[in-house]
Amino acid sequence: MNVSERDRADLDSGRSSGDGEPTGGAGLSLDSAFTAFGLRAEVEPIRKGLHVVATPIGNLGDISFRALATLAAADAVIAEDTRVTKTLLAHYGIATPLVAYHEHNAAVMRPHLLARLASGAALALVSDAGTPLVSDPGYKLVSDALTQNIEVISVPGASAVLAALVVAGLPTDRFFFEGFLPPKSGPRRQRIAELATIPGTLVFFESARRVASMVADLAAVLGPRDAALARELTKYYETVRRAPLTELAAALAEEEPPKGEIVVLVGPPGAEARGSEEEIDARLTTALETLSVKDAAAIVSAATGQPRRKVYARAIELTGSSEPRE
Repeated sequence: MNVSERDRADLDSGRSSGDGEPTGGAGLSLDSAFTAFGLRAEVEPIRKGLHVVATPIGNLGDISFRALATLAAADAVIAEDTRVTKTLLAHYGIATPLVAYHEHNAAVMRPHLLARLASGAALALVSDAGTPLVSDPGYKLVSDALTQNIEVISVPGASAVLAALVVAGLPTDRFFFEGFLPPKSGPRRQRIAELATIPGTLVFFESARRVASMVADLAAVLGPRDAALARELTKYYETVRRAPLTELAAALAEEEPPKGEIVVLVGPPGAEARGSEEEIDARLTTALETLSVKDAAAIVSAATGQPRRKVYARAIELTGSSEPRE
């Protein structure tokens, strides 16, 4: 696979002095500026290295002045989808060259980007939306840059994970970001079972077309835990639905698939998860579809607060297993 001529041209059109000093000054072009609130601002030089820049998750107003200045002063902006980032840069009058870097070309482009950085360039890494490295291919580039003693600078900002967490109404003292679950129900339920005992709010990304089946699997494994579904955060049609998982799953099963970007959050196991014997049986039945008696008992015990030996004994009864008792 070859790097496209366009990508190479964009990559080689940087404005770095190459001497290890911050880019800018005489090296900055007349286009090194951004426009906000109808005012044009020229930018100062920035340090050489890889600048990891958070961008809006929907509302273009959710970007910092520091991020705009970094994008305007960089020698190039490394973007997951250049079409998406081009819209952001155009909105703020930024003319910095764009370079595509995504999962399909990362292995080929990464050495060229690292060579550019090693020569003294200042490059800005962005994702399609939010903070880079969260469910995108930027991690490997950052890791390799650090290995080569290239400075990595964080320019923080919007994050879909945190934006969803603060409006969900679920505990925020501890949370676990899982990202996307497996697309098929069997492996998905198995992974959910592995997450069941985590003592914090669980945060997932999911596509609109799979969210109904995904929430159904969450409800089947985790029961009626408190949950929230956040859609189109920061955008005009932003909605946040808060309900027990079982109710949310039932509602989604009757509706057309929702549109837009979706974050699903599930509260930690707690007192509300302690159910009746019927609920424990239902949880065990679901868990035993993909787990051993021992593992299923451990998961259900943690989720309901019931003694592990008691739940294990009930699992043996349900399965008729001859597995030796503990």
